[in-house]
Amino acid sequence: MEEAPTYQAVLDEVGPRLRRLRAKRGLTLAALAETTGISKSTLSRLESGQRRPSLELLLPLAGAYNVPLDDLVGAPEVGDPRVRLTPRPLAHGGTFVPLSRGPGPLQAYKMVIADRGTEPNLRSHEGYEWLYVLEGRLRLVLGEHDIVLGPGEVAEFDTRVPHWFSGAEGRPVEVLSLFGRQGERMHVRARPRS
Repeated sequence: MEEAPTYQAVLDEVGPRLRRLRAKRGLTLAALAETTGISKSTLSRLESGQRRPSLELLLPLAGAYNVPLDDLVGAPEVGDPRVRLTPRPLAHGGTFVPLSRGPGPLQAYKMVIADRGTEPNLRSHEGYEWLYVLEGRLRLVLGEHDIVLGPGEVAEFDTRVPHWFSGAEGRPVEVLSLFGRQGERMHVRARPRS
């Protein structure tokens, strides 16, 4: 991993960066002094590294050059805040994307489940699951029940009960799943309608 530059190294680069920017814009120290209200000698010392850059000096320079302050000081780029999620194949057709980043009692997944046909293969295991249908229709066989859920509908069940689910009507279904391996349940708090 690359080591972050020290503050002193960043400050040492400000002067040369200011000089290059002024030269690129074709400005003299006198013209820049007139625009910013900073004396020629202060600008010269700033560019040569004899004067430490301060916010009081850098703000008028950023305005004169019409650049962000970050460009003057060479601020490191901020990383992309987006989380890159990696889809993984489901053993029985479709894909899932883990939404939880670390270990914990509840794990969240987004799943796209293919229509697996009409013959359910019921399974059971430790845990508790909460399914929310985002798009499409979900066929859920849970014990003796065979139901179809549409967008916005939710199913919540103990996974020790034999179950099976699939896209319905020949199409895949998009589902949000919260799963607790040791039987942890989802806790929902809602206000009653008035």
